[in-house]
Amino acid sequence: MLKNRIIYNESSPWTFTVSKASGSYLWDGDGKKLIDFTSGWNVTNLGWNNPEVTEAVIKQAKKNHYAPMWTNDPIQEEYAYELTKALPKELCAVGRATGGTEANEEALKTSRAFTDRKKIIGFKNTYHGQSFGTMSIGYLPEYVTAISPLVGNFVQIDFPETYRDNRSEGEILKNFSSKLEELLSKKDIAAIVCEAGMITGWGDARVAPKGFVQQVRKLTQKYGTLMILDEVGTGFSRCGKLFGMEIEGIVPDVVTFAKGLSNGVAAIGTMVTKKKIAEKTYNKSNVTSTFGWVPVACAASLKVLQIHKRDKVWEKSDRKGKIILNTLKKEFANNPFVGDIRGIGMEIGLELVKNKKTKERNPELVAKVAKEAREKGLHLVGDNESVIQIMPPLVIGENVLNKGLEILTEIVNNKI
Repeated sequence: MLKNRIIYNESSPWTFTVSKASGSYLWDGDGKKLIDFTSGWNVTNLGWNNPEVTEAVIKQAKKNHYAPMWTNDPIQEEYAYELTKALPKELCAVGRATGGTEANEEALKTSRAFTDRKKIIGFKNTYHGQSFGTMSIGYLPEYVTAISPLVGNFVQIDFPETYRDNRSEGEILKNFSSKLEELLSKKDIAAIVCEAGMITGWGDARVAPKGFVQQVRKLTQKYGTLMILDEVGTGFSRCGKLFGMEIEGIVPDVVTFAKGLSNGVAAIGTMVTKKKIAEKTYNKSNVTSTFGWVPVACAASLKVLQIHKRDKVWEKSDRKGKIILNTLKKEFANNPFVGDIRGIGMEIGLELVKNKKTKERNPELVAKVAKEAREKGLHLVGDNESVIQIMPPLVIGENVLNKGLEILTEIVNNKI
């Protein structure tokens, strides 16, 4: 869609002009105030235009705006130290990037350079970025025919989701593990790219069986494949832990972050890996970025990390996520159009269907709910197929959260 000379990826019921933003609220171009249930897709976890983060950026802007990639600014060194200190001790080397796409590209290049293997495993219908390489991880071929071919040697496999598979979680995990081991046993896979137990980047919020991440870690270690954990969506308290890897207690070989890093103040992303991997690959994986980690972005990100740790924001996410899940499950217990309510922390998927038995997707209802919600003062986004993804700012007040849930439940229940 082309609007006001700007190219948008799609025309959707959640496209509008943001004239102002603060905390858990957005104002559209007409000045209408909206409760935000999106966080800009897991970006503004600490609320829109967080004043502490703004202050940190202004302070840094008065010192220095930029450092070329062959140099560093003191704020970059400080942030690298504080970020890695918050992670498992094995993850101690950072690659500077401008966002999730670039961070994931760095991870792919590093994995190939370290293992001397070329193949990468990704999960079908997942999102890890907009470059040809990152689109090759999970974009279905039918979605990219106009720009194909993408990058070769990417192997897409099915994600072991729990909703559309009628088997027990144990059976789903066992079947997935068997298929993954068959692929890895050939010892020609450089890396597998996954998220921490659910899909955040495509909008469908599919959830894997418990133990999924541990099983991926176990099998990759067994066959010399690197595990790339994309924490662009799950990082920074979104899923009830500071980092998603803490949920099942694993340490990947490579982890990537973006979105919530700076709370939306400036473009920034990072790849973090182990010392032995960085030392073997730094001079052949081309981990460079002209605008990666500009000082103002690092200042914002440092303050964001400090706030998360100081306020234990992950605990708020865990508690409020339970409120969301419990409220929706209670209110929609008898709604024939609600197929599933799932999620981790404050990353919740509400799946709307035409029929509960067939689980037929209902994109028309998703669009209607999102449109009517905005008219009533609630901003929602979805996957254009069947899921509304609920991801409010983690600092949202419970009274505001409950008001948003009231609007949502009233709209959906009125569609019976």
